[in-house]
Amino acid sequence: MPRHPRVHAEGLLYHVMARGNDGQKIFVSESDYQAFIEGLRTVRRRYPFSLYAYALMPNHFHLLLEVH
Repeated sequence: MPRHPRVHAEGLLYHVMARGNDGQKIFVSESDYQAFIEGLRTVRRRYPFSLYAYALMPNHFHLLLEVH
């Protein structure tokens, strides 16, 4: 089944989520979580967005963001 085209518009909120393959952990240590958060900061400097909420679990993460 084909995927619907993505809609990009200012003011929309996006729920971004990713999981490890077969339930594998993507965050193993505290430093993995810190590196991910620092990566978000780096990306935010290049691509303007507002991050309203995030949840980081050992095998997946969720982001709620708005692109500017």
